[in-house]
Amino acid sequence: MDVDIVFDICCPWCYVGCRRLDQALAHRPGITPRRAWRPFLLNPDMPAEGISRHDYLARKFGNPSRVERMESAVSAAAHGAGLEIDLAAIERTPNTVLAHRLIRLAPEGAPRDSLVGALFTAYFARGVDLGDRQRLLKVAEEVGLDPAPLAQGLDGEAELAQVFSENARAHRLGVNGVPCFVFNQGLAISGAQEPEVLGCLIDTALEAETEATLSLRQT
Repeated sequence: MDVDIVFDICCPWCYVGCRRLDQALAHRPGITPRRAWRPFLLNPDMPAEGISRHDYLARKFGNPSRVERMESAVSAAAHGAGLEIDLAAIERTPNTVLAHRLIRLAPEGAPRDSLVGALFTAYFARGVDLGDRQRLLKVAEEVGLDPAPLAQGLDGEAELAQVFSENARAHRLGVNGVPCFVFNQGLAISGAQEPEVLGCLIDTALEAETEATLSLRQT
C-alpha cells in the first residue's frame, strides 16, 4: 500500500499521527506500506537559525493559558500513543527546510522511515535543534546512515527545490494542516486521527484497490 504522509518534522501532531498510523498498520500485518514523506512547511518564513520556542509560542498563541492547554493536550496524546515527549527540553523552533532536505537525501524505504522517526524523537524527547546541520547528521548516524554522503548533499542545494515544490503542491491540493495521510493516491485524511479511524480508511483503500483489480480482469 502506498501511503503519502504530508508533514512537518516540528509538528507535534505529526509526531503523534505517525505513531497512530504505525499502530493501525500493526493490526494489519499483511500490508506492506510504502511511505512517501511529503514536506509541508508550517513556518515558511522562519529565519534559517530558527527562533526561541518561547517567542514562537507567544507569537502564535499569545495567551500563556492557551500555550499551556495546547502543550497539555499534545503531551497527553503523545503519552497515550506510547511516545517519549519533553516539550520543556525544546529551546528553539527550527526552520525545517534543512531537515526535510536530509530526509529526502536518505535512501528510500526503511532507512528513510527510521530517520524520520529518529528526528521526531530527537526533537520532541530531547530538544535537539533540527535546524542545526551537525546535529541533524548526528541523528542520521545514530540510525546507521553514513553521514558523509548526506553531508555532501547538504553542502550544496540538493533537494532544496524539491522541498519547496512539494510544499507548494500540497497547498495546491488543498492541504492546509498536517499531518495528512493519502492512501493509494486516493483516500486522504488530515489530523492525528486515532488508529481505529486510520484503520478504517486503510481498509477502505484496500477494498477499492481490490475492486479496481477485479474490474480490470473482467474487461
